[in-house]
Amino acid sequence: MSMSLFETTKIIKLPLQDAEIEYHPQFFSLEEANALFDDLYQNTSWIEEDIRVYGKVYKQPRLTAFFANNQKPYGYSNISMTPQPFSPLLNSIKTKIEAATDKHFSSCLLNLYRDGQDSNGWHADDEKELGHNPVIASVSLGAKRTFHLKHKKIKTLKHKLNLQNGSLLLMKGETQHHWLHQIPKTKKPLGKRINLTFRLIK
Repeated sequence: MSMSLFETTKIIKLPLQDAEIEYHPQFFSLEEANALFDDLYQNTSWIEEDIRVYGKVYKQPRLTAFFANNQKPYGYSNISMTPQPFSPLLNSIKTKIEAATDKHFSSCLLNLYRDGQDSNGWHADDEKELGHNPVIASVSLGAKRTFHLKHKKIKTLKHKLNLQNGSLLLMKGETQHHWLHQIPKTKKPLGKRINLTFRLIK
């Protein structure tokens, strides 16, 4: 599938203290986003990892797959993932993001949220292998989900953002030092969502 570079006429910079976050609501057209979703949903080898929380083991409330252009693993929440090589489709998505952001990425973590009960709890992307001020590029495909942010120290600083189909969220600078984010569970009937998170693993 050919993907023309999106004319970045609409970039929303979130006015948050101690953060550099940009939201591109229509980074991919609706047609492109739907085609990407269908391809990734059908052709990705999804797995359900076990996570350990306070000594107890649970199934992670979403399915995942990890890809990279090197053999460097990535880990979080006592999970260590060995990458699969990038597919041509993932490479094309990565190339488009790199051209639009002038940033370089070496890995992509895919998350499949099957319904509103799948989630991702409060966390920061601050693992040591991501470096001091990591750049995180997050693409949303499929159902719209609400992205929550809260400041680590200033409890009154909070923000919510609806991540729509085909959007790109870019977090950079000192954002991960000062902010946590999550995709919470919801009782609303929701369709499936795929999230692609691109990182540079050093």
